[in-house]
Amino acid sequence: MEDRDPYGIKAVRNRHDDPELPDDVQAKDLDRVARAQLKTLSKENADDVARHLAMVARLIEEDAQLAYRHAVSAARRAGRIAIVRETLAIAAYSIGDFALALRELRTYRRISGNNDQLPMMVDSERGMGRPDKALELGRSVPRETLPVEVQVELAIAMSGARLDLEQADRALAELEIAQLDPDTAFSWSPALFDAYATVLEELGRDDEAEEWWQRSDRAQLALEGGSDGEDETVEIIEEDVVFDESADDDAPADTPTKDSAEDEGATDGGDTDISAGAEDSATDGRATDEPAQDDPARDNAEQETDK
Repeated sequence: MEDRDPYGIKAVRNRHDDPELPDDVQAKDLDRVARAQLKTLSKENADDVARHLAMVARLIEEDAQLAYRHAVSAARRAGRIAIVRETLAIAAYSIGDFALALRELRTYRRISGNNDQLPMMVDSERGMGRPDKALELGRSVPRETLPVEVQVELAIAMSGARLDLEQADRALAELEIAQLDPDTAFSWSPALFDAYATVLEELGRDDEAEEWWQRSDRAQLALEGGSDGEDETVEIIEEDVVFDESADDDAPADTPTKDSAEDEGATDGGDTDISAGAEDSATDGRATDEPAQDDPARDNAEQETDK
């Protein structure tokens, strides 16, 4: 039987009152790459969709429910656009509607052909209480075909599914990937270090866990002090300075040079060496939902097709 709604448009066309768009929100506030996907729409519709999507980005952390309403408004106007369905999925995930998030992510993947949201799909399966299906889904795509940051996010999600199944040893193994490098911090390193520390604590290895918590703090501190490069990389160097007690008290202490470390750690994103003093200043700071609105109607035919 022919699927008359292959993009799941019906699911976002139920009665919905559009939230107000503030005057200070403009279409240009939306990321340029995202706006490019709206070119198939009329200018007026594209501008409205862009403004709703910009509001989702503005509100997602402070008012997830309102952000969700803006995402639904955008999807009602542009349900065949990948970025719109992806945004609706993220908004649904943020309010704990994991079933809707999973369905929208499947639609996004079918429209875009991308697997970059596979970790959120795995987490959505976990949120629905299906860790076994989460693991199966995570293994359905060859890991090496994913961008590195997605590989890391997927490892964290898979580890969480193992913890759901009370498989702490295997949860730790999921995180022991090449990117688990204590000496170099990428933008995704703090989350990976935190996840590793969490599993170590679950295994009763508290001393090791504390070491990884501290590494996470140092990595976060280093990244916050660096540039805003998209693929930022920071080399973390732990230095032990030995003072000669027999030396004159007025003589300055020797300071290790960092030139060689900078040469070795150069990357496209730009590296920053972290001195011992900066590391010592790192402090602990590691990193309710209202009930979701009624779910839009699920497209059973779409879900069956994906499976």
